[in-house]
Amino acid sequence: MLEEYRKEQKIIERDEFQKEKDLIRIIIKTRDEIKNANNNFEYADSDLIDFYIYKIKANQAKLNYLIKLAKSKGLNVDFIKDIEFRNLDEEVG
Repeated sequence: MLEEYRKEQKIIERDEFQKEKDLIRIIIKTRDEIKNANNNFEYADSDLIDFYIYKIKANQAKLNYLIKLAKSKGLNVDFIKDIEFRNLDEEVG
């Protein structure tokens, strides 16, 4: 968790294009985390149900914040796909 915080802190030190790229990367990662938590919730034992509910809600709150941030920067986040981001990364790279 601390390492992820450090990575997010490094975003502040980058140029605007790199910040937008990192923001998209974090949005994709957060969407994947929600999807994984939903899948795990479906097969969870009764002891883990509350854990996955918490994880889903926490990541959804994070995603809502990131989408709001991206929209304020003028990014279109409705159709972000992993493959599109990889293509962007290869072009810049």
